[in-house]
Amino acid sequence: MDVSGGSGQPRSGNDEPAEHPAGPTVPATGPSGHHPGPEPDDAPEPAGTPRPDREEREGPGGSHDPGDRQDRPGRDEHPDADTPKETRAVSPSPSASPETGETTGPGTGDETPAADTGTHPAEHRSLAHSGIAKGEPPQPRPKEPGGGLLMGRPFGVPVYVAPSWFLVAALITWVFGGQLDRVLPELGAARYLVSLFFAVAFYASVLVHELAHTVAAIRFKLPVRRIQLQFFGGVSEIEKEAETPGREFVLAFVGPLLSLVLAGLFYLAMKPVQPDSVPGVLLAGLMISNLIVAAFNLLPGLPLDGGRMLRAVVWKITGKPMSGTVAAAWVGRALAISVLVGLPLLNQSGAFGGGNQDMGGMDTVTDALLAAILAAIIWTGAGNSLRMARLREHLPELKARALTRRAVPVESDTPLSEALRRANAAGARALVVVDPEGNPLSLVREAAIVGVPEHRRPWVAVSGLAQDLTDGMRVSAELAGEELLDTLRATPATEYLVVEETGEIYGVLSAADVERAFVKAMARP
Repeated sequence: MDVSGGSGQPRSGNDEPAEHPAGPTVPATGPSGHHPGPEPDDAPEPAGTPRPDREEREGPGGSHDPGDRQDRPGRDEHPDADTPKETRAVSPSPSASPETGETTGPGTGDETPAADTGTHPAEHRSLAHSGIAKGEPPQPRPKEPGGGLLMGRPFGVPVYVAPSWFLVAALITWVFGGQLDRVLPELGAARYLVSLFFAVAFYASVLVHELAHTVAAIRFKLPVRRIQLQFFGGVSEIEKEAETPGREFVLAFVGPLLSLVLAGLFYLAMKPVQPDSVPGVLLAGLMISNLIVAAFNLLPGLPLDGGRMLRAVVWKITGKPMSGTVAAAWVGRALAISVLVGLPLLNQSGAFGGGNQDMGGMDTVTDALLAAILAAIIWTGAGNSLRMARLREHLPELKARALTRRAVPVESDTPLSEALRRANAAGARALVVVDPEGNPLSLVREAAIVGVPEHRRPWVAVSGLAQDLTDGMRVSAELAGEELLDTLRATPATEYLVVEETGEIYGVLSAADVERAFVKAMARP
């Protein structure tokens, strides 16, 4: 985000934009999600990168995760960090030398490494040939997150039912209907209606689990993007990470706690009911299913709620969120392997209620398939949480001041050739059109400059290549990290005018430079 101070004189210094690592939300850092059971993530998210500000927690039946959608700012698209939700490089900033009185603009100094643009930091690339922006119109993000059939907005948060839910509802109806046929054979075909009611009631319990995460997030002033009911459970997409390990622990624990409370309520409701009746069988099934949801989500590995709780504990002990994430993610991977190997063995041993003699070939295949799906969900979720945490760790290094290009002010009737001469003489890579009083009016688009043949440049005024400034295209030089990405995402554009707190022009920020810094941060180990 450079041009000149109040005098209108261009700052001197290196012309190369600096890149900052953008570490997670969204965010992304980041949308969090809770679901009582493991669920495949249906998205990654804007900024075309995993939203550093968004985090999603997964587990059968429910999870919550502040940010795991990856959204990366596009070259000509506004940077967007869903984000993690579990979600998660630099040039020197301008300074004034008291000894010489000279000022240095963005891209000069020793504070941060020069951006890796393929040229030596000391070399100058002319504004007309840098070719960063392509001029393609930015594509703003849709306001509604979508994700299936909208069922309502409890607490102002949209609740969606994903198409995969209908598949699992049909599966539950079929499996539970077979069990009812053995327990209540007199029901006949009506058992499938009872089974369908059970499937809907079970996912209503999952929704309560997710709402617990959502209410806790709202209580901690963390934005919740949506709740989605999916195959294997649900997810609450919380767009920011908890600020303290204590809040992280509470945010994770409330989901399994509500599932345990529901199991207790269903148990109490069973007392006055005949166990061999339809209400008795339904209440028993709902009690057991909520116990399973709570127990599974309390397992201490990401992306499950128990993994979030373990992360909070390690974070509290070490004082480092990243240490907690690494520990919980590797426990999650170990848990995935345990599920893959152990679940079929436990079923064959009769630990879950049947005997070895009852196991057929199809049952064995079904157990192995279920174990593989659960293990894949846990392993992938743990990896995503770790990746988003690393991204979020670098996000504060993404600073507007360090990424801003030096710019020179020119009046609207200035020929393009003269404007480029001034810019190259000052080592600048951007042009700002100003009025006679020096107030900025518009930004000369780099893509438009590249499209003008050299022999035509003396006859083309810069005003014909400029884009009028809107309020959203003026950004503060002090912006950094998630706040910077959120500001740019709110007004998609290819270039932005960067100003000091006093209102003086500091320079021009290219969305392409932000994207490169973001990508560089994601590539860091």
